[in-house]
Amino acid sequence: MILLVRGPGKETLVGILRPYSFLSKVFIERQANHLLHQMEATPFAPSWPFETALVADFLDLGVVWDRIPPDEIGEVAARILPTQRMIEINETLLDISQGYIESTTAHEIGHWMLHINQDALDSDIEVDDEPFVCRSTSNDVKVVESVEWQAQQFASCLLMPRWILDQKFNHRSFTNWSHLYEVKDELGVTISYLLHRLKDLNWITVDQKTRKIYRGNLRAHHSG
Repeated sequence: MILLVRGPGKETLVGILRPYSFLSKVFIERQANHLLHQMEATPFAPSWPFETALVADFLDLGVVWDRIPPDEIGEVAARILPTQRMIEINETLLDISQGYIESTTAHEIGHWMLHINQDALDSDIEVDDEPFVCRSTSNDVKVVESVEWQAQQFASCLLMPRWILDQKFNHRSFTNWSHLYEVKDELGVTISYLLHRLKDLNWITVDQKTRKIYRGNLRAHHSG
C-alpha cells in the first residue's frame, strides 16, 4: 500500500504503513495503557465488559459490517480502510461470540495505532485508498507474523489491562475454572483469550493434559 506525494516537477512514493520495527511487550502495553488513560476523562471512558466501539469513537474511527470477499490467501476477518478512517468487519463473524468480535476489532485498532502512518493521513497528501489487510504475500513472512503479533498484543493489553485483572481477581483464584469463567464474562472476552493473557503475564500455567491450572510460570508442581 503506497501514497503518492506530488511536488513541483517530481513524484515521491511514501509508504502509508510505518516502516517495520521491533516493538517490545513493554512498549506495546504502555501504548495501550496510554490510550485507555486518554479516554478516561472523556465521554468515551472505558468500562468493562469492554466495548471496542468506545475506542473507535474516541479515535474517530468508524466500524462497519460488510461482506468482505476472500483474497488469494483465504478469508478476511477484518480490514482497515485508512483514508476513510474505517474498520470493516466481515459480516460472517456475526454468528461468532461477542468476545471474539471485540478481540477482532481491538486487533484492528492495534494495527491502526502501531502500523498506520497517521501523519500522512492527516496531511494534504493524496493517499491511495487501498484497504490494509496484514497478509504474507512475499518472502517477509517473519515480518508479517511479527506485525500480527504486535497488533494482537496491543488488543490483549487494551481489553485486559493489568489493573483491571487485579480488580477482577480480587478474592478470586486464578486456578479456579469457575472464577475464570466469571471474570471472562465480566471482561467481555473469550475464555481462551483470558487464558492467553494470564499465561502471557506469567500469572498462570495450564497443564495441557490434565487441564489443571498452576499459579506462576512454573510447570506442573509434581513429577512422574
